[in-house]
Amino acid sequence: MKKYTAIKTPVSEVNEPAIAYQLSGNLFGSLFGGPGHLNLMSDFDILSSSRNGLPKHSLMALAKKISLTLQEFANIMHISERTLQRYEDDTIIKTEYTEKAIELARLYTRGEEVFGSLDKFKQWMKTPLHVFKGETPVSLLDTSIGFDMIFKELGRMEYGIFA
Repeated sequence: MKKYTAIKTPVSEVNEPAIAYQLSGNLFGSLFGGPGHLNLMSDFDILSSSRNGLPKHSLMALAKKISLTLQEFANIMHISERTLQRYEDDTIIKTEYTEKAIELARLYTRGEEVFGSLDKFKQWMKTPLHVFKGETPVSLLDTSIGFDMIFKELGRMEYGIFA
């Protein structure tokens, strides 16, 4: 009688590149402790950090990196300048402000991708534009709708569709 032996077949696994779930860009490094630290962070890590809040110094580093004055930054965050100034550098800032800062970092990272340069995007953000009825894009950042309008405009620009 013939003996049969079981053939062990290797288990098939699908491996996705980790980078597919990671954010990139130096602006996120401003928020989360430097560009090297960011490479290890997934979207869920960033989500967790936003829920827990970030220290004031991280938010201020972002504002400096994207060339926002304290007044502009405070207006976007919906917090008074004075209150922002009173916080100690290591004070953990509330979730809603952290979320807004992360959204700012996402926007400026996207703008840098579209324009090829952060400096060019920062200049565009402070230029009154016909598409925004003569307002500067940065002046629209006090609402989520304003963020949306700018993201959409960046998408149109990327594909060569101008208003």
